[in-house]
Amino acid sequence: MQYFAVSPRVLSVIPPMTQLNTPYPSTAYLTGFLRSRDVDAHQVDLALALVLELFSPTGLAQLREAVQALPEAQRTPQTAWFDAEFGPIAAAAPRVLAFLQGSDPTLAHRINTRAFLPEGARFASLDHYIGEEGEDPLAWAFGALGLQDRARHLATLFLNDLADVLRDAVDPRFEFVRYAEKLAAAQPHFDPLAEALAEPPHLIDRALQRLTLQALEQHNPDVVLLSVPFPGSVFAALRIAQAIKAVRPGVVTVLGGGYVNTELRELAEPRLFDFVDYVTLDSGERPLLALLEHLAGKRSKARLVRTFWRDGGEEIDAGPPQGDFAPLGGTGEAQPRTRGPTVRYTNFVEPDIPFDEVGTPTWDGLPLDRYLSLLDMLNPMNRLWSDGRWNKLTVAHGCYWKKCSFCDVSLDYISRYEAASAATLVDRIEAIVKETGQTGFHFVDEAAPPKALKALAEELLKRGVAISWWGNIRFEKTFTPELCQLLADSGCIAISGGLEVASDRLLKLMKKGVSVEQVARVTRAFADAGVLVHAYLMYGFPTQTTQDTVDALEYVRQLFENGCIHSGFFHRFACTVHSPVGLNPAEYGVTLQPLPPGRFAKNDVAFVDPTPTDHDGLGQGLKKGLYNFMHGIGVDSDIRSWFPVRVPRTTVPRHFVERALATMR
Repeated sequence: MQYFAVSPRVLSVIPPMTQLNTPYPSTAYLTGFLRSRDVDAHQVDLALALVLELFSPTGLAQLREAVQALPEAQRTPQTAWFDAEFGPIAAAAPRVLAFLQGSDPTLAHRINTRAFLPEGARFASLDHYIGEEGEDPLAWAFGALGLQDRARHLATLFLNDLADVLRDAVDPRFEFVRYAEKLAAAQPHFDPLAEALAEPPHLIDRALQRLTLQALEQHNPDVVLLSVPFPGSVFAALRIAQAIKAVRPGVVTVLGGGYVNTELRELAEPRLFDFVDYVTLDSGERPLLALLEHLAGKRSKARLVRTFWRDGGEEIDAGPPQGDFAPLGGTGEAQPRTRGPTVRYTNFVEPDIPFDEVGTPTWDGLPLDRYLSLLDMLNPMNRLWSDGRWNKLTVAHGCYWKKCSFCDVSLDYISRYEAASAATLVDRIEAIVKETGQTGFHFVDEAAPPKALKALAEELLKRGVAISWWGNIRFEKTFTPELCQLLADSGCIAISGGLEVASDRLLKLMKKGVSVEQVARVTRAFADAGVLVHAYLMYGFPTQTTQDTVDALEYVRQLFENGCIHSGFFHRFACTVHSPVGLNPAEYGVTLQPLPPGRFAKNDVAFVDPTPTDHDGLGQGLKKGLYNFMHGIGVDSDIRSWFPVRVPRTTVPRHFVERALATMR
């Protein structure tokens, strides 16, 4: 084991792919914390760097070579478009990137002519919006004054076309967000990742390798932290680790982040440690301090905190071969054997760093002027995720409610609730604004607590700190009209929250702690305060019937009709092994399917629900109805008309939401 004579120099890395409009916050949190403890810490965003490299003049020229090398049978309409239009594409790409980075805003006029950008298959989606008399296909979304927004959407379609070409010509797994996600998501075996990592590097891999080596040269780290929040960043993270080990095997590589915290809690796969030296769980501050002390020779391995590592195997003398012991000879007699490398987990119990003491995130070292303000989804809430650069900050660690049956309430990121004082939060906000020069904040809490938000709003107003902010909440009764107005006065521009199944019976079963009537009042209070309201919606929850589903869409229709919500999204319920449903399925009337054996990831688990409901068919109707409601279409229509299958009449009173709102007055 190599020990460092002085405190190790640390580089935190954002691997592809996460977000392109703003840095994923994990490295900013860790770098800020480590610097507060006098650690020489730096950070780099290789997700953004990779996309800018691929769409640079050199990257596009290399992509054309890959396209032209394709056998005729493997060429697609997108690769043919790219090859035929390469000259205009190569000329437009750097200007489009500059426009999306905000450095060339007047280009919007040319983009909006629809004559400047070469248009591939992604632009065909615009045809769906053309009216009967040939109206402007984007007028419904942007109106006459949405010059910049309209151009950003068109520019985003252009980049999506280029991403399609990369997928068709180089790597079918490439995505801007979910890169090679299936290799890691709930994947019990490491084999798919191992096989992909053993493939000869292609154009994307080689670009990532170059960027990795440049980061090593620039920062000369002793330790590299790879933060993987999603399955779609695991493959690229391991490619980065692979590149590091090839040229600087003495650099210690550490894997952590949201994906690790949820899916690798029972990690037993030694091959992962061919790429990384350590894997840490949950909040990274305490495990990293312990690991850095170990690497400096000040702490034994037995005192690591929430850390997986691999031992080197050992020779033993025992009976006949069994288990993971491989024989040295072939006689079948008792003889010395070598036990292969084994994954160990060490958790020397120490208290986590209090949330009040984790320090202020820093974006120092990240190229804030080079992020791309994309406008992919025209959903008014979802666009906030990809449009504009937001400073990401947490109001409180964990969830103050931590009861929802579909949530990973048994895990640290939910179960350990800690809040910071309003004064501390505003101190952090002021420091971040001073560093970045930007006043937009996304509070990334699972559910921001109303008391903390109230105190934060009052502190912002008292100090005269003007910011814009948005985040996720629970639609609970504490959010009175007066509190909603206070939050709006402090800079709140949008909130999202879970209405989930929109059924009082099911909301009670999932221990959501809200009712549909209550959600109507809270959302209307926010809307009346001028705040954009987005509802997270769910279908396919255990025991949900066809009638429940039809009634849910009727509730949603009435919420739109009465101006309570502006945006929403239906997703299919997925059971995880860490949720109350996964831990106690009988309480929810379902039976879990056996998980496949494996030593790698474990998260999603299939289940059998005896309730005879066609969730696939009903899901189409839910999404179609919701999409139209957001555009003001069909809000007064019979709810049954949206479903592709025959469904019963709703049992929800026609004026349910209107009557619920009458009690607010």
